[in-house]
Amino acid sequence: MAMTTDIKKGLAINFKNGTWLVIEAQFVNPGKGGAFTRAKIRNLKSNQVIEYTFKAGESVDEADINRRKCQYMYNDGANFYFMDNDTYEQFSLSSEIIGTDKRFLTDGISCYAMHIDGVPTSIELPPKMDFKVVTTTPGIKGDTATGGSKDATIETGATIKVPLFVKEGDMIKINTEDGSYVSKAN
Repeated sequence: MAMTTDIKKGLAINFKNGTWLVIEAQFVNPGKGGAFTRAKIRNLKSNQVIEYTFKAGESVDEADINRRKCQYMYNDGANFYFMDNDTYEQFSLSSEIIGTDKRFLTDGISCYAMHIDGVPTSIELPPKMDFKVVTTTPGIKGDTATGGSKDATIETGATIKVPLFVKEGDMIKINTEDGSYVSKAN
């Protein structure tokens, strides 16, 4: 059992006669009235996506999921292909299932496949990953480390907001849960 404050992206729950995966979750404590968690969840069998609000104190039943280490191989536009690190079996997941995580998939990246009843149903990326900045506007003299932000395109083609001092060729660390810049990579 998990409480509503434990509901986070990647959590699988038994809900409404099915197994659902939390795609997005936001805990809200309005100050007036009770706290709640607003979540976008996806049914792992039908791929139906719904938004649901869990009230504070409400408990949810965590689903029995087997996480297995896997490696991303390639995609053909419609499907993304992975290889199980233990069995070397290949499997694919549709672009809809991968969702926004596709912007962080690079060849050979290690991640986890979530299995329900022995069938891979989704993936879980490492929480933070390093990427090379491919294009961004050059910094302007006077830019500071605490100033504004600008757009940068990383090696996967995704565009994210970065501080003004980041330049092309830099390696940066990104939070894969919300797509935000974390720091320069070592």
